[in-house]
Amino acid sequence: MELKGTKINFLGDSITEGHGASSIDHVYWKLLEARDGVIARGYGIGGTRIARQQVPMPPEHAKWDQYFGSRVADMDPDADVITVFGGTNDYGHGDAAIGDFSDRTDDTFYGALHNLYHALIVKYPDRPIIVMTPLHRENENRVYNELGVRTVGTLEDYVNIIQEVAAYYSLPVLDLYRTSGMNPNIPELKARYNPDGLHPNDAGYERIYYLLRRMLLGL
Repeated sequence: MELKGTKINFLGDSITEGHGASSIDHVYWKLLEARDGVIARGYGIGGTRIARQQVPMPPEHAKWDQYFGSRVADMDPDADVITVFGGTNDYGHGDAAIGDFSDRTDDTFYGALHNLYHALIVKYPDRPIIVMTPLHRENENRVYNELGVRTVGTLEDYVNIIQEVAAYYSLPVLDLYRTSGMNPNIPELKARYNPDGLHPNDAGYERIYYLLRRMLLGL
């Protein structure tokens, strides 16, 4: 794929919003814009999840309840490519059940993924939709999440479900969990790429840029 002039919608959470970067210009999609001439539209909202939250967030965090599927209608319709980068907050501070593959409700992780991918396919029927898995994060095997809710699986479980549902819709997956070279549970990698234990710094965003660019060029 020729990247220059390609319109790409980037749907995501705080990593797409740019948390951890020294400035928005260092975020992975802004690098594609600056270096490769991509027409980039960032739809990152920090704290958001793929599944609908069961107990609404307090007013100061109300935007966190804008789960991914609820935002598809507001995305620019003329995109040439769409990327979806989320799931870490479902593990980190979500309260929805995982559910099972047959679910088609936004109130479970499985169901919300089905509905999200289907909505994107309906809106962009002939456009590539790239799914990006969560990165490693600190404490990714803990029993209780940030809200004190007992987790319903490890972060890797969420990654595997994302891949499973994406495969059902034949969507390409960029597995950042297993191929990004970043893992803050390893002290040396944390210091280099994810000093807060989750969000990439400029060097981390550079790695995401490189891997996503390579995938885009292969479309």
